[in-house]
Amino acid sequence: MQPQEIPQKASDRRKALRSPIIVMKVSEENPGEYLFGYAQNISRGGLFISSINPRTSGERFTIVFQIPDTVISARCRCEVMWMRRFQKKMKLEPGYGLRFLDLPEDVSQAIDDWVTTQT
Repeated sequence: MQPQEIPQKASDRRKALRSPIIVMKVSEENPGEYLFGYAQNISRGGLFISSINPRTSGERFTIVFQIPDTVISARCRCEVMWMRRFQKKMKLEPGYGLRFLDLPEDVSQAIDDWVTTQT
């Protein structure tokens, strides 16, 4: 009898550790554009924004945020990799996943360091 392979969820295949964030202020830098939502988790690769009005997959924009419990601010371009709309019976929060496109390495390392202290 051969062992059965258990399919992995996408969250099990992530490359970087991530940590939940209660509330993290994230703002969009483009004039007239605003993010409506809260960052719920972060990793060196990106973050999840909880929002009832998720952005569309493929959208790119610049964001500014501060790493929690630090004085380190970050500014980078990001891309919406996936989105989940609100549905009454869905247990998962609506929102969207952002991938950082040009986050400086020192900021990526600071995020890794922060995540490590949280896990």
